[in-house]
Amino acid sequence: MNSTTISIIVGMMLVTYIPRVLPGLLSDHYRLPKAVERWLQNIPYAALGALIFPGIIQGDTPIVGVVGGLTAVILSLMEWHLVLVMAASILAALFTSWFM
Repeated sequence: MNSTTISIIVGMMLVTYIPRVLPGLLSDHYRLPKAVERWLQNIPYAALGALIFPGIIQGDTPIVGVVGGLTAVILSLMEWHLVLVMAASILAALFTSWFM
């Protein structure tokens, strides 16, 4: 490896390491407003939805994915356990695919 490659690797390390360390260092000294904290708590759900939703509607028969997705949404709103929601949505998609 030459010095250019090593400097690129070190630079990439710093670029990814600094944003991960700064929040941990500043969290003791700085407190975010409650509205911002509530907003940040929803990011994982939004990201998960954005990753899963295209897979629901893309496929040979999109209705199967839609039925499974709606089943998951409804059971989640009813506050079922996550494992039960996943199992029920898989079964709903499976039964739907049998009749399609």
